[in-house]
Amino acid sequence: MKTILVWDLPLRLFHWLFAFSFAAAWLTAESDEWLSLHAFFGYLMLGLIGFRLVWGLVGSRYARFSSFLYGPRAGLDYLRASLTGHAARHLGHNPAGSQAVYLLLGLGLLAGFSGLFVQGGEEQHGATAGAFGYVVGNLIKEGHGFLANLMLLVVFAHLAGVALESWLHKENLARSMVTGLKAAEPGTPAARPNRLIGLLLLAAVTAFGAGWFFYAWHEPVERMGGHDDAAREAPPVAFVGKTLPESALWQEECGSCHLAFHPSLLPARSWQSLLAGQDRHFRDDLGLEAATVAKLLAFAVPNSAEQHASEAAWKINRSVPADATPLRITETPYWVKKHREIAAADWKNPKVKSKANCAACHQDAEAGTYEDAAMRIPR
Repeated sequence: MKTILVWDLPLRLFHWLFAFSFAAAWLTAESDEWLSLHAFFGYLMLGLIGFRLVWGLVGSRYARFSSFLYGPRAGLDYLRASLTGHAARHLGHNPAGSQAVYLLLGLGLLAGFSGLFVQGGEEQHGATAGAFGYVVGNLIKEGHGFLANLMLLVVFAHLAGVALESWLHKENLARSMVTGLKAAEPGTPAARPNRLIGLLLLAAVTAFGAGWFFYAWHEPVERMGGHDDAAREAPPVAFVGKTLPESALWQEECGSCHLAFHPSLLPARSWQSLLAGQDRHFRDDLGLEAATVAKLLAFAVPNSAEQHASEAAWKINRSVPADATPLRITETPYWVKKHREIAAADWKNPKVKSKANCAACHQDAEAGTYEDAAMRIPR
């Protein structure tokens, strides 16, 4: 037996970068604050799969799909032989391992592309932005989560298979995927190192990451409707929402006492009720003339939550019963559900103080878009 190169550098880089990107995407999936990182790792995973598909056709000997074209039956037979301790050793991918490769590539593609449509539908960002609305995006999100869970199960099965085969054949398969080296019979052809291709792959990943985070650190602060210190506290890549309709009168009248909440955050009937009772507006008399009230309504009603101008507007409107007329944004079921896990200490933070102080956590509160990735609780 002699030691030869089996896994070339591009394949090894793909393997570990793919594993890292999936793990990172999984860990950031449930956090609104890190949604932008979740999207970054999703895009990275798709790009890596694209490379692997090409490399499976033109790569070195053991990286090509032609070297491990095994069907499901062969994979099951190999698995049964492994469990009885009689499986033959394979220098490249064994029949069971090949099934894991195909499943992970296929599920990764489906999860990645469904993620694109979730981003385009629910967030109205990315390559599919504007292709369809929030309802479709929310439906695809359910499938996206199912695919990710299924992919995680395959990862666990793959890890178990690696551990079993390492024990069965007394070799460290994980280490060989780091070094690329395995023991082989004399005369067994080795793989080409392909170092230049590996370095180009690493450079492409680095350039993509640099470009992504350059956007995060240099996006103009005024587009976020925030301030310098708020931008510095924002999580990486605070997506900027689309520009919502504005009204100078609305800003002047509403913004003179508090944040001028965009009308998309409440149903039209709520604004009609609030302005009809403007002489007793939460114990205050706004003293607005009838002409001013009419102008404010002319702005609020066409831009209310029913118009689904943003994800927040759609979810707020969907949560409010048809027979309810909430007068506070903080009374809407969606707002209550979204903020239920915030600790009491965070509400008492001097930077927050009130549930109405949206700008304390949402860098785009003034713009009214309330992007998931533009939120950070000050601590």
